[in-house]
Amino acid sequence: MRTVYVNGNYVPEDEAKVSVFDRGFLFADGIYEVASVLGGKLIDFPAHIARLHRSAGELGMRIDVTDEDLLAIHRELVSRNNVEEGVVYLQMTRGAIDRDFLFDTDKLTPTLVLFTQSRPLIDTAVAKNGMKIVSIPDLRWGRCDIKTVQLLYPSLGKMEAKARGADDAWMVRDGVVTEGTSNNAFIVTKNGAIVTRPLSHAILPGITRAALMAYSEANGTSIEEREFTIEEAKDAAEAFISSASVFVGPVISIDGVELSGGKPGPVTLGLRKTYIEESLKRAL
Repeated sequence: MRTVYVNGNYVPEDEAKVSVFDRGFLFADGIYEVASVLGGKLIDFPAHIARLHRSAGELGMRIDVTDEDLLAIHRELVSRNNVEEGVVYLQMTRGAIDRDFLFDTDKLTPTLVLFTQSRPLIDTAVAKNGMKIVSIPDLRWGRCDIKTVQLLYPSLGKMEAKARGADDAWMVRDGVVTEGTSNNAFIVTKNGAIVTRPLSHAILPGITRAALMAYSEANGTSIEEREFTIEEAKDAAEAFISSASVFVGPVISIDGVELSGGKPGPVTLGLRKTYIEESLKRAL
């Protein structure tokens, strides 16, 4: 049985409890981060904590735990649960108080929960075979740059993708692709340009996205930031996604249109290899 962390205590998962008056449960008033684990070490941890602070700041939410303590908690959970490969989820809400739309952050004690999931990250079906994508309208709220627990629409999007025989969905707003349901979207044009949408309130500033762009730049491969349509994506040589739990995931079809011969493309696989190698050098 897994050990989880709840408000200062390490407890068996079946003993973990959060108040029914928690604002995360009542209002989705919470934020989260997901750090991947390779070889028992955390990938991109400082960037994840920096984004946690940004999300909290945008929502006026306190963080009462130091960054050093958060690192220690992550490491302790990885150790206690013998996670060699997998992820650590950090979920933080504004806290618990009797239900009311109005709140006083100073009078609330944030709820902090962390748990692990052991799963393959390197040798996966997505890495070997690629993934099929369908497009759906982007109906989320206007601050998608904040990593909140408001994940109902992305969840419904993944369910729609599954019902349509695909693995995931890319969302489209105002005629252009925003991002995947839980990942950033990239295409490789037929002239070899690697393209992803620029940061804005419309997309999450992905940690894997930023690291991949930095590693690519250092290796002499630039990634162009501009908007692109789903039609341009269907006409691309390759496409892929980036996320903390997938790293770089090849996309082999969009809305039934096959890309890169129906298998992971060489540019995508090269970027995936670079990301994994560089990330392991910096793991904590």
